[in-house]
Amino acid sequence: MDHYAGIDVSLELSSVCVVDAAGRIVREAKVASEPDALIAWFRGLGLQVARVGLEAGPLSQWLYAAMRGAGLAVELLETRHVRDASEAMPVKTDRKDARGIAQLLRLGWFRPVHRKSVSAQETRALLTARKLLQAKHLAVEMGLRGVLRGFGLKVGPTTPRSFPGRIRELVEGHPTLSAIAEALLAAREGLKQCFKPGSSCGGWRSACATRRGRTSGPAC
Repeated sequence: MDHYAGIDVSLELSSVCVVDAAGRIVREAKVASEPDALIAWFRGLGLQVARVGLEAGPLSQWLYAAMRGAGLAVELLETRHVRDASEAMPVKTDRKDARGIAQLLRLGWFRPVHRKSVSAQETRALLTARKLLQAKHLAVEMGLRGVLRGFGLKVGPTTPRSFPGRIRELVEGHPTLSAIAEALLAAREGLKQCFKPGSSCGGWRSACATRRGRTSGPAC
């Protein structure tokens, strides 16, 4: 008899539920959210599992790839379908979510999600990191404007190139403000160097070079 397993993935422990073809719960457990732990658990189950389902999420693609590589019939499920199925539950828990995923697999009421390649995931990670650096760069600039405004020093309109000069002009003669301004300007410049094209920030440049060497996509 075929069996179907649903996994509700959490950061530390994942809830696993296995049902039979009639929908009866056969086994439930909490397993570490690690590929080796999940693979070992299914191998020690002693049942023929036709499908294993994971809701698409931050850890799911990593677990999916490892479990697929181990020969398990794993499917990534669209989040919206899983959410719609769980809305009927009066109380929502990880255990009940795993049960719901197992039943979706048994009934075939799911839409598999395409798993991105490792290269695509790395590209997305690079773009996300670059966007974060840009946001922090802007936050430092706006924070510095806010600090000076508290002392009646208004920065006003500037360009990226004229901003440091304008700040130094305003804090001249104020030792404490000068120290604060220089520290924040140094942080701003460091962040700017890390995300701009042709960056001299070693880690970022190395990551972009590695990606360009493996793909034909645009440069970072």
